[in-house]
Amino acid sequence: METAQLNKTSWNTGAYQAWLKRFGTPAEAAVKIKEDPQKRIGKVYEHMGDIRGKKIINLLGSNGNKAVALALLGADVTIADFSYENEQYAKELAAAANVDLTYIVSDVLHLPPDVLSGEYDLVFMEFGILHYFLDLTELFQVVNSLLRKGGMLVLQDFHPVSTKLISSRGTTATIRKHKVTGDYFDTSLEEKDIAFSKFLSNGTNAAESKVLLRNWTLGEIVTAIASKGLYLKMLEELPNLSSEVFDKGIPKTFTIIAEKL
Repeated sequence: METAQLNKTSWNTGAYQAWLKRFGTPAEAAVKIKEDPQKRIGKVYEHMGDIRGKKIINLLGSNGNKAVALALLGADVTIADFSYENEQYAKELAAAANVDLTYIVSDVLHLPPDVLSGEYDLVFMEFGILHYFLDLTELFQVVNSLLRKGGMLVLQDFHPVSTKLISSRGTTATIRKHKVTGDYFDTSLEEKDIAFSKFLSNGTNAAESKVLLRNWTLGEIVTAIASKGLYLKMLEELPNLSSEVFDKGIPKTFTIIAEKL
């Protein structure tokens, strides 16, 4: 099966039920997000500036948790994602939070022409997005087409050192061990369990909960962004922000801010 089709099928097989187990009903999840929407966005929010009234598109925005938080903070938010099950949860979540949310169910690389109109102030992409694409230059050409001149790409994702190079065992700071087992420059596809696999019911077909991923080096990511008319303003590499000792010294995530020239 073609890589994109396999991933799309997996994301449309059990996602809604998995989100119910992970976050509760959309109504329950909305209550938690409304308590502190800025916290739900995380540290990257400090790089967005004043988003009130801004047009933001969240590419592969999944179940809408971050998009709804952005809408609660005053943004005009759209999600583009290829999962109808994600759309269902996100729309119900937005309704429960009493915010407007536009959801486009589409392959991000084949968005409708009227969406690629250069009207967005900000393109937001976060955690576990890039590895679904086999050609990053195509993706960042789409980002360029979405943004107005002076618009911003805000990207945060898992650091390639952690995803490509290091394997970890153990569950606590006192016993967790790391080894360099990967090949940082490996370009092959990896078959992995889908992100929500641990929330799937036991009756789910194992083959339908697999995805094929291409992990990129930091150099490949930066080069692809720069090659598509996006001026890199910041590359921030971050440790594990949930603990000062857990995985100490290992880059866990990164944030890139880029402006459309």
